[in-house]
Amino acid sequence: MSARYDIAALKSRLGGIKTEDNPALVRQKSRDFYWYSPTLKRQLDHVTADIIVSPMSEAQVVETLAACHALGIPVTPRGTGTGNYGQAMPLSGGVLLDLSGFNAVKDVALGRVVTEPGAVIAQIDRQTRPQSRQEMRLHPSTYSTASIGGFIAGGSGGVGSIRWGGLRDAGNVIRLKVVTMEASPRVLELSGDDLHKVSHAYGTNGIITEVEMPLAPAYDWVDVIVSFDTLREATEYANAVGEADGLLLKQLAVVDAPVPHDYFLRHQKYLPRDKPVAMAMVAAHAVSSLMGMTKRFRSAEVLFRSDRMSEADLKGLPPVFELGWNHTTLRALRVDPSITYLQVLYPFPNQVELVERIHARFGDEVPAHLEFVRFDGKVTCFGLPLVRFTTEERLEEIMAIHEEMGAPIFNPHRYTLEEGGMKQTDEIQLAFKREADPDGLLNPGKMIAWEDPTYDYRSGKTFLFRGLSEHAA
Repeated sequence: MSARYDIAALKSRLGGIKTEDNPALVRQKSRDFYWYSPTLKRQLDHVTADIIVSPMSEAQVVETLAACHALGIPVTPRGTGTGNYGQAMPLSGGVLLDLSGFNAVKDVALGRVVTEPGAVIAQIDRQTRPQSRQEMRLHPSTYSTASIGGFIAGGSGGVGSIRWGGLRDAGNVIRLKVVTMEASPRVLELSGDDLHKVSHAYGTNGIITEVEMPLAPAYDWVDVIVSFDTLREATEYANAVGEADGLLLKQLAVVDAPVPHDYFLRHQKYLPRDKPVAMAMVAAHAVSSLMGMTKRFRSAEVLFRSDRMSEADLKGLPPVFELGWNHTTLRALRVDPSITYLQVLYPFPNQVELVERIHARFGDEVPAHLEFVRFDGKVTCFGLPLVRFTTEERLEEIMAIHEEMGAPIFNPHRYTLEEGGMKQTDEIQLAFKREADPDGLLNPGKMIAWEDPTYDYRSGKTFLFRGLSEHAA
């Protein structure tokens, strides 16, 4: 039992709410996929909460936050722990608020669904598809395990972003209910521009207790994999396919050789080792149109079409979206634990040339992995390239070269909102934090503007939250 906080007093206040303080179980629940990054593995490996609290309703969330506020115990929310940057890791210990059991799908209607935060995205689709032939617009590659609240609080986009953009785009989240961290916690309902206060904020300024998301028509999706002679042609192909407004796509990625053959082991027999591939999810009625476009590219060869496969051949094969996004990294790590990755933007309109120049510069040290998306209304690509890791210094150098060449980095080797680059804290964000969490007890250490307003971003140094060293195990 921790000497840092009065956990015994907390347990007595939360008699009707499930808690767990077995150190091994608490440590296990205090993890996410931070170990994708060797930097975060070094910094965060010791991090653990003191106790898990598992509310099953909004009333229990309110009760938990009131008790923790009274006792000065920090609270870090967690869904199913599929994040990659330590978003859900409790840097100051305290309570790990496990929302995975708070997971009902409450209402399904035309164009929308209302759920509790712990609902797994695949579970949501399992209800909306048969009820209304609708499905979620966006989901991470961890579709089968990721919770919707965690996706909103820690994610940015994913499968579906080629059509719908990212979670930050207007219309991709309809409404949220959040509970504040005060002596008498309030339940706030946010919509419109107010959603930006809590989306991709790691739970630093409110605990999400209800989510209303838009739905899209559900289609039968076909997985297609096409090879090319060069990365340039594969990139040009994916860019052209992404810009074809009439093609109904859900996923579109390019991965350079030899990554697909070496790391996509279940598909390996379909994948030549020396060819980059484009991988798409396309609606069944649009496959013939995609094939027509494919024929226009000189070296294109269709390697795989799920609609031409028998059930026996498809058995055991993951969907193509589980070869993309950070599942690409995960599959590489299973074969080569020294691999890590980056998150890169190749800005419109020069993305094809920029991809070619950058990957010519690094060669096999940084194999290309591109995810095509709509970004501010334009089709471009994010990079999640693999990195054959040697040292943290070289990793920083690789990122600096990307920036110098015109490709901004969203740094996956940092655990703070600001250093990751996908969200910058402004005065509105800070004002909401002061209102919703005046004592700074929600997920401490993740918002630099709150922890250290004098921090110099130009220093080139990593922000290291004091709780990491003060409370190291």
